[in-house]
Amino acid sequence: MISAFANIFKIPELRQRVLFTLGMIVIMRVGAAITTPGVNAQVLREWFQNVADHSAGGGAAALFNLFSGGALGNCAIFSLGIMPYISASIMLQLLGAVIPKLGRLAREDGGRQKIAQYTRYATIALCIFQGYLLALSFESPQSNPFLPGISETISRLGVPLVSDPGILFRLLTVLIMTAGTLFLMWIGDQITERGIGNGISVIITIGILAQLPAGLVQAWRTFVPSGGEASQVSPVVLVILCAFLFLVIASVIAITQATRRISVQYAKRVVGRKVYGGQTQYMPLKVNYAGVMPIIFAQAILMFPSTIMTMAFGNRPWAVEIANLLTNGWLHYLIYAVLIFSFSYFWVATQFQPAQIADDLKKYGGFIPGVRPGKPTADFLDYTMSRLTFAGALFLVVVAILPQLLSRALNVPYMAAQFFGGTGLLIIVGVTLDTMRQVETFLLQRHYDGFLRKGKIRGRSAPRPSVSGSAISDSTVVKIIAAIGLFVIAGLAAYLSTHR
Repeated sequence: MISAFANIFKIPELRQRVLFTLGMIVIMRVGAAITTPGVNAQVLREWFQNVADHSAGGGAAALFNLFSGGALGNCAIFSLGIMPYISASIMLQLLGAVIPKLGRLAREDGGRQKIAQYTRYATIALCIFQGYLLALSFESPQSNPFLPGISETISRLGVPLVSDPGILFRLLTVLIMTAGTLFLMWIGDQITERGIGNGISVIITIGILAQLPAGLVQAWRTFVPSGGEASQVSPVVLVILCAFLFLVIASVIAITQATRRISVQYAKRVVGRKVYGGQTQYMPLKVNYAGVMPIIFAQAILMFPSTIMTMAFGNRPWAVEIANLLTNGWLHYLIYAVLIFSFSYFWVATQFQPAQIADDLKKYGGFIPGVRPGKPTADFLDYTMSRLTFAGALFLVVVAILPQLLSRALNVPYMAAQFFGGTGLLIIVGVTLDTMRQVETFLLQRHYDGFLRKGKIRGRSAPRPSVSGSAISDSTVVKIIAAIGLFVIAGLAAYLSTHR
């Protein structure tokens, strides 16, 4: 495995792509440290430092800060992150499944480019809307329910968050935030074209891992308090968490890679003197077909009721109590779980088309053994996918709620507990697997060994493994841990370079 990492720099094209990706990551992390004009970043940074020691962890603000790679905590020009583009992409995908004309456009020549252009326009609209709301939050942080306790921080420091509020500050903030997100979108396109991995996914992953050093610091302060004070948490909890971390990572990898293989038999066709078909292939149906999308949908939906209630009723006690229940309470967990289940089935219903798959199989002479072609095949695929979706949705619920339960039950800071599950861990696993596949493809094409040479017979040259789109079954856990180590090193280097 070590030699495989050394072989990366022996291939000129792969070495250039890796170095280009690292350079883009450094630029992205520098932008996450440049403060927006007119904002005193020390106030928000001090508030995030205070709430990091509590189990609540800042609620929604901590979640946004996680996906922006700490840019929100610095009031940086990249505070919106890349999430507006992700939201716009999800909206276009759902509209493509609902609006037939848009769905046909995606299958036409040049339709992908038009949809990508529509996605950019929707991204600009979302950036303007979110940037304006963020500017209002900066101007009046005391009335924002997602920033609890910030009034005490402002009083202690003796300086406001925004020194000169007004329409000019709002316009400037909207312009800078929109430009920052568009610049991140351009960086993602450049990484996809000239770097390694999917650019947008790499940006999100590095942003999440950039918070890992701060999470480790908070965990260290929890178990080893400064000043010689006795720790309120037993050291045994630390050992349990470390073992639990590897268990969660292995479980996420297993479920993410798990598929139900449906055997498909193709009838023999004689064309001239050649015989086609007659072989058996497999149709993989993923257990977690929806990926991380249901969690993102559920988080977005849960933000609206509390925000609307606070804007409509202000700081009335009953409105604040309901808003707290919706953001960090038993009602939040219940609605969160129901939304994840619902969106898992909704995503499969809109993206997985069993009738079209059955028609394609019938068109090319394929059939599932024991199932008649046509509608029975579509019903069989729909029934099988529904059962798989139940298991995948249950897994998403556990992974999504796990960090919050750990933070409350073990009195561990939320910043540290969030790496034991949730959206961040799913994104890290998926992006790392995709990046490792691309790197290994380059290595195998240049006749280098992959990351592991497991399974070769001694004394005989084993055939090269296939580098198609199938999952890498053996040694997956070791590969993912090694790749996460690389991402952690890159994120730590970027974090240290911007926090000296």
